[in-house]
Amino acid sequence: MKLRIGPILMSVTITAVVLFGGWFIYREWAIQSPLEKIVNKYEGVNHVQLNITPDEMGLKLELKPGTDIGGLVRQIEKDGEKLIGDRKLKLEVEDHSSPQLDKLWQESMFSIAQAMENKQYTEITNALKQMELAHKSVKATAVMDDDNVYVTLTDGTASKYVILPRIPERVGAWPNA
Repeated sequence: MKLRIGPILMSVTITAVVLFGGWFIYREWAIQSPLEKIVNKYEGVNHVQLNITPDEMGLKLELKPGTDIGGLVRQIEKDGEKLIGDRKLKLEVEDHSSPQLDKLWQESMFSIAQAMENKQYTEITNALKQMELAHKSVKATAVMDDDNVYVTLTDGTASKYVILPRIPERVGAWPNA
């Protein structure tokens, strides 16, 4: 029996195109497009870029200053529950900070880290209120869910968004601080 290379290669090529093309179309039309619509309809979202893997749903966000990131996460989890499925939601927010906001965050980081370590989350809001009292132009908020604490610092057109995991990783500091 002689194997013919041409038909075998054509069968393999067609199978690969159908399988990978089918996954691409499914991901694009059944998951990515509806989730982008959910995120983009939230007030304050300028742009969203999705990275979907079997285990993780990565969202790279560009937000307007002062956007409620905690509310955005709640809406994504509520409206996109079926789309996300068992995937872990991972957010990356593009930083539009200013040197003043970076300095204020660095100054308050010790008290916030201590509050996170001791699970005294009300101390975070106290530290942010102290920051607001000391700097009248700065607005600082903290919102918490089951997984993270979302801190927003806003000063005019500049905003700093920090996502602090409630269950810290074993080694290192906060990667997005």
